[in-house]
Amino acid sequence: MDLNARKLFPEVDNLELLNYQLITKKDLLNFSNLLFEALKDAANIKAETPQWLKSSEVRKLLKISPGTLQTLRINGTLQYNRIGGILYYKYDDIKKLLEK
Repeated sequence: MDLNARKLFPEVDNLELLNYQLITKKDLLNFSNLLFEALKDAANIKAETPQWLKSSEVRKLLKISPGTLQTLRINGTLQYNRIGGILYYKYDDIKKLLEK
């Protein structure tokens, strides 16, 4: 996050004066707004679709029951990987299934 004094305090002409001033509520509000925007930007970057989805996520995405998902696994229609006791499905495979 790139925070500089010009962004935080746009109304201050002489940045050297900041060393001798108290922080006001307005300053905190400016900082919180900048921080909020930076967090939103970071969330948008990470909000991309994950490569692997759990069974519950696949069921919600396809709007199917657990039994239907099991049938898709048994038939080989939908490939999966088991890690521990959790089944993971590739997002690309699900997209292909939806395009059929």
